[in-house]
Amino acid sequence: MATVITVRAPFAFMRRLVSARLHRHCCSKLQAACFVSRPHSYSLIAGQQHRFFRTSYVAARPVLQFKLSDIGEGIMEVTVKEWYVKEGDKVSQFDSICEVQSDKASVTITSRYDGIIRKLYYDVDSIALVGKPLVDIETDAGQVEGPQEDVVETPAMSQEEHTHQEIKGHKTQATPAVRRLAIENNIKLSEVVGTGKDGRILKEDILNFIAGQTGAILPPAPFQEIRPPPPAAAAPSAPAAKPKEKMTPPSVPTPAIPKPVFTGKDHTEPIKGFQKAMVKTMSAALKIPHFGFKDEVDLSQLVRLRSELKGLAESRGVKLSYMPFFIKAASLGLLHFPILNSSLDENCTNITYKAAHNIGLAMDTNQGLLVPNVKNVQMLSVFELAVELNRLQTLGAAGQLGTADLTGGTFTLSNIGSIGGTYAKPVILPPEVAIGALGKIQVLPRFNHKGEVVKAHIMNVSWSADHRIIDGATMCRFSNLWRSYLENPASMVLDLK
Repeated sequence: MATVITVRAPFAFMRRLVSARLHRHCCSKLQAACFVSRPHSYSLIAGQQHRFFRTSYVAARPVLQFKLSDIGEGIMEVTVKEWYVKEGDKVSQFDSICEVQSDKASVTITSRYDGIIRKLYYDVDSIALVGKPLVDIETDAGQVEGPQEDVVETPAMSQEEHTHQEIKGHKTQATPAVRRLAIENNIKLSEVVGTGKDGRILKEDILNFIAGQTGAILPPAPFQEIRPPPPAAAAPSAPAAKPKEKMTPPSVPTPAIPKPVFTGKDHTEPIKGFQKAMVKTMSAALKIPHFGFKDEVDLSQLVRLRSELKGLAESRGVKLSYMPFFIKAASLGLLHFPILNSSLDENCTNITYKAAHNIGLAMDTNQGLLVPNVKNVQMLSVFELAVELNRLQTLGAAGQLGTADLTGGTFTLSNIGSIGGTYAKPVILPPEVAIGALGKIQVLPRFNHKGEVVKAHIMNVSWSADHRIIDGATMCRFSNLWRSYLENPASMVLDLK
């Protein structure tokens, strides 16, 4: 075929040349020249065709470097917590690739292309840099059209609540990590509505199903406390002591106990994730002069009120604890003392009074100390606060708190009493100016108004405030008002809006 094309092309050129110059006698010479040059032209064209087919074969399946884009908040690096794919796996658009964790939140990275994973650039717990490749994806040539964008990111937990519908005759699609989460919580995937592409079930669908259907709180990992070693058993050679008899030293010498040999080795690991954020926040908190104030609160009436409302809340699928009452009472107090819901700029020249009461709750999780906050507490009822706290506790136990839940706080309460202890010295979280630590509730004897000794439910509270703009009298008056709401819960009805 190549030879025929090469021969016809010089004949066409020859006819044009002959018609232009009207020299028919040159035709034979041109034909001879054409045939003489044919082998050279054929070898050249044949070589071009050979290179053309080889090049098209390579370009048919381009490999794209899938980069980590900027996820905001000035974050430049994240920790890869889990891979949902491996080399050789096929992925579609919006399929989950991996989960990364910054010092503020966990984020699920999803695919933008259909293709095959060819390379993973990081191991689990490695540091991934913004703007650097995460994976290589072999895609079709048609997907490379236009400028390539970086990775598409979705929050690990969506803020929207999805309507649960029954799925019939449809095969469920989910990643192994999502299936494992469903198995751990005894959930049938056929009962969960997937919000991913083609009905794929995502991790947030499982979490929303747990919170929306039962309102239950996923139990966090058991807190491992350091316990003292058991008392050493008596030596077998020592005789048993008889009552009312004087102990005599054993006649047989006690054998020497060999000292244990310590074989452990020191190891060093980098500070990363939420722990890195704690280092930054607490270093900034050292610049704040803290003022402390402590008091005790009689919660006897609140204990009775909660016991009456607990069953009603559970019938609505919500666990009602004491925290919604503590948070609502704090919000009502902030309406009278707005300076406690403010922030001070770095130069200490301006105070910003916050309109919204975004009250944070210090939470002990497997990832460390996290402080998610409930937005606009001043507009929420006690029951609505309980619903929101259930959601935050569920996400915190699953390690899926998003950036929106962990930022924007204006005031904080730390329920240290859930672990143990009565008093504490809480540290302010900049740019906030006040924080409270709540101790455990104890049943203690107290005198009533008649001078009688009665059983009372007592809780200790410890406050810390920024002494640059808040004086002791302001903190004391706020604490007294907050305590009055809790000691007489009916008084909160007068100030509720």
